[in-house]
Amino acid sequence: MKLTLDVENTVTTRDGKLHLDPFETENELVMIGCLTDKGEQYLFRDNFDGVQELLDQATILIGHNIVHDLMWIWECGFKYDGPVFDTMLGEYVLQCGVKKALSLEACAERYELATQKQDTLKEYFSKGYSVADIPREELSEYLSADLHATQQLSDEIYKKLNTVEYAKLMDTVVLTNKVALTLAKIYQKGFAVDLNKLEEVRAEFEREKLEIEKRLNLQVKQLMGDTPINLNSPEQMSWVIYSRKPKDKTTWTHNFDSYMKTLDYKETVKQTSDVLYKTIAVKCQDCFGLGTQRKVRKDGKPYVKQPKCNTCLGSGYTLNNSTKIAGLKFSAPSAKWVSANGFSVNKKFLDVLQDTAKKLNMTEALNFLSDLQRLSALDTYLSSFVQGIKTYVKPDGKLHVRLLQHRTSTGRFSGADPNMQNMPRGGTFPVKKVFVSRWDGGKILEADFAQLEFRAAAFLSQDKAAIDEVSTGFDVHAYTSKVITNAGQPTTRQEAKAHTFAPLYGATGFGRSKAEAAYYEHFTEKYKGIKSWHTRLAKEALATGKITTPSGRQFAFPDVHRLMSGKITNFTQIKNYPVQSFATADIVPLVLMYIEKKLEPYQSCVVNSVHDSIVVDVHPNEEKEILEVIKITNDNMISLIEKEFKIEFNVPLLLEAKIGYNWLDTKDVA
Repeated sequence: MKLTLDVENTVTTRDGKLHLDPFETENELVMIGCLTDKGEQYLFRDNFDGVQELLDQATILIGHNIVHDLMWIWECGFKYDGPVFDTMLGEYVLQCGVKKALSLEACAERYELATQKQDTLKEYFSKGYSVADIPREELSEYLSADLHATQQLSDEIYKKLNTVEYAKLMDTVVLTNKVALTLAKIYQKGFAVDLNKLEEVRAEFEREKLEIEKRLNLQVKQLMGDTPINLNSPEQMSWVIYSRKPKDKTTWTHNFDSYMKTLDYKETVKQTSDVLYKTIAVKCQDCFGLGTQRKVRKDGKPYVKQPKCNTCLGSGYTLNNSTKIAGLKFSAPSAKWVSANGFSVNKKFLDVLQDTAKKLNMTEALNFLSDLQRLSALDTYLSSFVQGIKTYVKPDGKLHVRLLQHRTSTGRFSGADPNMQNMPRGGTFPVKKVFVSRWDGGKILEADFAQLEFRAAAFLSQDKAAIDEVSTGFDVHAYTSKVITNAGQPTTRQEAKAHTFAPLYGATGFGRSKAEAAYYEHFTEKYKGIKSWHTRLAKEALATGKITTPSGRQFAFPDVHRLMSGKITNFTQIKNYPVQSFATADIVPLVLMYIEKKLEPYQSCVVNSVHDSIVVDVHPNEEKEILEVIKITNDNMISLIEKEFKIEFNVPLLLEAKIGYNWLDTKDVA
């Protein structure tokens, strides 16, 4: 029996955030709605007798955002561990990487299905009512409409998947829903947080922040006199960095030149102006179409689109004027390339500026820029993670990690409340040390895929050199570091990772330093098969409007075309999506499910997954057994992939395990 499920629950507001989950003690389940494939409807109000009987009869459980519904029925003591079908995920896969709204109402409207508008409920909420206070008749009507809409939506999605056009996506939909059940279990388990350590991290970050602000204010005062500067103001800090005179000449002092000469800021900017020019040119080309672009006017004649650099830069800027380029506004790392105030330099350029200061041995300028970077990062981590973790830790002392499959174009996991995918790796920002085992004496194990994206690219491209190297345990990141360092630019293995991945996704050495550009050229020459594969992907996209990965997942590029310059629109995504998707949206979730299943006999459990790593909370009496599970996983990964995706996988994969008493202090397993 197919069973469509939907629940209605109260919502808690805490720290200005909405909490919809059952882990908040104040939240309660108000109604459960069940609809069978025979049209039989059951609405349980306050008394939930009979729910388990229906769940026992279900051959598949259908819902829209099914993880939420599973959380509630599990926490209420009901049991279900069978197949699920999430209409939200089904529609997401059918979008093929083209983002559209995924609410039940939005999905239903695309299929011309009737839904219950929320106007009545919104009126109650605006008056301060909770779900528990809404008359049961009106809530029942709303719940019933959602149940029928979800059931009809599932029928329409299955109907679409059984057409020739979308048949290849059926396996992807099935896998995505299997993963959803696993992610629900991870969500339920939760990751234990040491609140005392969290407070220590907060105090440490706040203390460092004050010290940096003190240093920066002293330096800025030399420039700006007694007029206060807001370090968090991008515009005001741009005056400091780029020697731009402030607009209000009556209140600001103007001893820019002497100060800038002392700190060598002007020389730093001068050294990076060419790099910035190239960066802008590339961005203009990517976003606005530098040169001509093939379009058709209403009269059928070719339309020539002129360069729009002024649109990019804002009025008054020219690309070949280094003075004006150097005077571009500095903004926070999150800033977009184009803002309401004209062109805005993002974190990328500040990194370039800092790198130049380092190469030219401009110690004071480097320290100033480093402090700015550090201050921005501290602000981000304090708000997003330290406060975010505190806000979302539940009364059980755990952060229940929400891993989402539908937020990215590639299908790789994203996160919420907070987004653990952006967690600082550690070291200078030790947020990870607050995550500990739920058991006294327990440990945290992190199993990390070795060079997964490079190995995925080696398989997808069938580049012989890349396959041979990974088969012999070759460390591509160490090699990248060595090449760039030997070219005259000292680079650590961690710093080199970005350069390994960049040409992997089709980037060139344009706008890079000489050492970096030399590596990019070296990469292209060494891995000719990857470049040839990129060409094949482009041809496939141009011919069909989409590309297909070995797992069957598809990505649509309905507007892809070749510009008159020869450049292919969406080419970056065309090269990027297959690697990211196959590596982190197919292989990682598949292995994650395998490990979670292998851990069922134990108390140890999976508590998180970040990019290409899987995190396990290890019971103190089970460390040996869990390490054996990782070994078994390594032995079976290839056969697991071949069986699931019905392909021959000729590239070795490796999970490297680290373990420790908190997530930060994990050490390699001998």
